[in-house]
Amino acid sequence: MSIEDPLHNKYSLVKGAARRARQLQSGAVPLMATKSMKACRVAQDEINQGRVTFVVTHKAEPVAPEPAEQDQ
Repeated sequence: MSIEDPLHNKYSLVKGAARRARQLQSGAVPLMATKSMKACRVAQDEINQGRVTFVVTHKAEPVAPEPAEQDQ
């Protein structure tokens, strides 16, 4: 995976594979032949081979911690 790849971390990879696995379980046709019949493994193989791509629409902004309440 390259740095420009939206699946640049494990969380993004898992989210992308889960979404593709749901598509496969709902009847989508696999984009390549694999040895596995499991949707999750097929999705991972498709992503690793570059057959499936995802677009990140926004970046998560860090959440600022709320100021501590003062007791009066």
